[in-house]
Amino acid sequence: MPITKSAKKALRQNLRRHKRNLERKRAVKDTSKGALKATQDARAAAISLAYKAIDKAATRGVIKKNTAARKKARLMRAIHRTKASR
Repeated sequence: MPITKSAKKALRQNLRRHKRNLERKRAVKDTSKGALKATQDARAAAISLAYKAIDKAATRGVIKKNTAARKKARLMRAIHRTKASR
């Protein structure tokens, strides 16, 4: 456990940031799954939300830029695969 006053504050900041980052990662996962499960009518809006969540996570440093690009590419590939099978 931290002893100095500054270390205690750093721990508090770290916990807040950790919580925020987990929420951001959860948003990426949830919106990506939502885009995959969306119907044809709502698919464009769902993809847009997923891209927004992924880009925001990359901008904030929660995930790296290349990871964001990979997630978007895999999402679109999966969506196109489900379109072809239907």
